[in-house]
Amino acid sequence: MSAARSTPTLAPPVSRGVRRITLDAAGIPLSALLSEPEGAVPRAAVVALHGGGMSAGYFDGQAHPEQSLLALGASLGYTVLALDRPGYGRSATRLPDGQTLSEQSAAVRAALADFTSRYATGAGTLLLAHSFGGKLALSLAADPDTPTLLGLDISGLGHRYAVDLAEPAGAGPRRRFHWGPLSLYPPDTFRASADVVAPMPKREEGELPHWPGLFTALAPRIRVPVRLTFAEHEAWWRHGEQDLADLTARLTAAPRVVVDRQPAAGHNISLGWAARSYHLRTLAFLEDCIPDRTRGGTPHS
Repeated sequence: MSAARSTPTLAPPVSRGVRRITLDAAGIPLSALLSEPEGAVPRAAVVALHGGGMSAGYFDGQAHPEQSLLALGASLGYTVLALDRPGYGRSATRLPDGQTLSEQSAAVRAALADFTSRYATGAGTLLLAHSFGGKLALSLAADPDTPTLLGLDISGLGHRYAVDLAEPAGAGPRRRFHWGPLSLYPPDTFRASADVVAPMPKREEGELPHWPGLFTALAPRIRVPVRLTFAEHEAWWRHGEQDLADLTARLTAAPRVVVDRQPAAGHNISLGWAARSYHLRTLAFLEDCIPDRTRGGTPHS
């Protein structure tokens, strides 16, 4: 009798030019998606950090050809790395309960060192982050051990919750906070995004209530330009004018703080019809952060 053969698990689809790589995060393997400009040195690099309950595929949306940040960035001359944060992707087996924010910061800093030692990053690196990934981006930028960054571009993150965190994560009302009106997303979004969704690790979820205090501690230590984007239908965070004035006033050391509002978008901007518009604005912000080498400029430190 011949041995039974197991059916191989097919990897989720990716956009043309996107490939899967693994980075070494001080002994922890972190999976990632990578795209690079074809036959050219990149102008700069974008490192994308997904939110809670998502994965790196969030930045390579498959419901519509114009959704993918990885494809767009490479076509315009940038290297784009979308990282599966610790506790997601390949590291989920190793870290079933995930990591705290400070532990993630240390792991991702090591992964970025591995990345920049192996791949061209041009003028430097911008962290593009969504939701919980934005917390990680701020933590990385505030840490003096993190190499100099060009800037931070964060969406779906504020400093004052607009939701009751005591409500179960899977409850219907709480689920709506992630998406907003379904008309904001291409048809077949939920089928195409099935492989993007992942359970939020327990240790990560346990830190959610502590974010307002953590932000207060991190904000004065951010010394690079920051762009914050709030979707028109953002429901997780308070983003009225007074809330935003208080938020930006805490970023006292940042040389520049930009606040944008993305029309016709819900919390998961990069999976919606607004994805291309948002990603183009991100790359425009990155261009503003690239030092003018003809004038002897240097990255913000």
